[in-house]
Amino acid sequence: MSKLTGAEIVIQCLREQGVDTVFGYPGGAILNIYDALYKHQDEITHILTSHEQGAAHAADGYARSTGKVGVCLATSGPGATNLVTGIATAYMDSVPVIAITCNVGTKLLGKDSFQEIDIAGVTMPITKYNFIVKDVNRLAQVMRRAFTIAQTGRPGPVLIDITKDVTEALCEYEFQAPAQIPRQTDTITEEDMDRAAEMIRNSRKPFIFVGGGAVIAGASEELKAFAHKIQAPVADSLMGKGAFDGKDELYTGMVGMHGTKTSNFGITECDLLIVVGARFSDRVTGNASKFAKNAKILQIDVDRAEINKNIRVTASIVGDAKVILRKLNARLDPVNHDEWIAHIERMKDMYPLRYDKRLLTGPYIIQTIDEMTPEDAIIVTEVGQHQMWAAQYYNFRSPRTLLTSGGLGTMGFGLGASIGAKIANPDRVVVNIAGDGCFRMNMNEIATAARNRVHIIEVIINNHVLGMVRQWQTLFYGKRYSQTILNDNVDYVKLSEAMGATAYRVNQKEEFAQIFKKAMEAEGPVVIDCQIGCDEKVFPMVSPGAPIADAFDDTDLKIQ
Repeated sequence: MSKLTGAEIVIQCLREQGVDTVFGYPGGAILNIYDALYKHQDEITHILTSHEQGAAHAADGYARSTGKVGVCLATSGPGATNLVTGIATAYMDSVPVIAITCNVGTKLLGKDSFQEIDIAGVTMPITKYNFIVKDVNRLAQVMRRAFTIAQTGRPGPVLIDITKDVTEALCEYEFQAPAQIPRQTDTITEEDMDRAAEMIRNSRKPFIFVGGGAVIAGASEELKAFAHKIQAPVADSLMGKGAFDGKDELYTGMVGMHGTKTSNFGITECDLLIVVGARFSDRVTGNASKFAKNAKILQIDVDRAEINKNIRVTASIVGDAKVILRKLNARLDPVNHDEWIAHIERMKDMYPLRYDKRLLTGPYIIQTIDEMTPEDAIIVTEVGQHQMWAAQYYNFRSPRTLLTSGGLGTMGFGLGASIGAKIANPDRVVVNIAGDGCFRMNMNEIATAARNRVHIIEVIINNHVLGMVRQWQTLFYGKRYSQTILNDNVDYVKLSEAMGATAYRVNQKEEFAQIFKKAMEAEGPVVIDCQIGCDEKVFPMVSPGAPIADAFDDTDLKIQ
């Protein structure tokens, strides 16, 4: 065994885990690790972002698009606190991210030293686990445990805070192969499986609701086989996009506040709701007391804490969704629900998604992107109206093709995440759908993409307002547009060009496809600033606190 500094041990442990890319921003407390990175730059690529938040989002996008662990680095004090929003974003959506920060020396802890912050205390509620390393002899063990924890069961972010003296200290180091991460099966009981199978056999109107847990579990093939075996319609949450093929005949669209009427009405009418890897977010359930009120509910989830947390269920199976669906498929015989499916098909015909096809609109832009990108394209979004239009009008055919902040709703997430996704998947098309309000949040990361020649396409759906907030102000606040109008002269094309990107402005519907084609053929980042009307709205919609059966759209408003 050889003796290495703590900084060298960090690098070697990253190599053990197969890490090839990290995202970060240096500073005084973490300089020893950056010095070690310099010596290993041929083995681990470091992407210098414009801001630590961008590094956290890039690590998140890397992880979401690959299923591997994303890694970000930051120094003490403000460097560490700038990671917080990115860590919280990963936590809410169960993304495996390792955040490595360095703090002041051990003897300076607790003395309000320069750039000292208790980052472990700050992040305790938003990490799956976190560590403070004050002894170099614990460092390698902590690094390895962090990677295991981040990936085991329900994934999530782990923070490792290392004091600067530990990065300088010497310690013996010996290579260890990374731990194998088993699927969680010990919580799956025969009794639960039998009860679930019996509920499915007795159902006449089953409905499947799929969430992000099915994506994380890699359960798409089993889910497709399951849905067709029991002949049940399938709806998804925002995080569940791509777990079930968006062009499958059984697919009904998203459920919830901006879900399709078919999904919302179907779940309200079904007699059995089978929930796979979803946590019953308030944006999905609406009025929880009236959610799926006619149905028995069977919940499949890897996290026991999610059972009966937001919605009382009839039965549950705790464990890995892929394994559970495989076991259910083996137990069940094919069944026929032709009458129920025919009813769902009639609802699809009665309640299609619709928009004004004469104008340049968000839905038109999304549909055009859907038509022009390959099936394996990775679509990233910011948060707001454009996010909902992407979920409604883009047909996600496979998992890990939509990267979006679902739980925390982080404006500014998408640009950093798209950089991480493209670096992880250099041969795939990566498009970030943004609103102009979101673009303002972290547009400095265009400089990161330009410096590293990262070919992402940034589509700004620019309505010169904070669109989703304005929509609420229109519908529920008497059109009092308090601080949601972005009526300044900021030129996103010039800003993007100044940071090294290629940039275009689109004013007419007929221009978009031609410009987007140029963007796909370009090198480096491309920004397309699309000018749409300020009063475009996302429909259908469920009013906050209302049951999802009360979904309405513009035609309902005209009737009223």
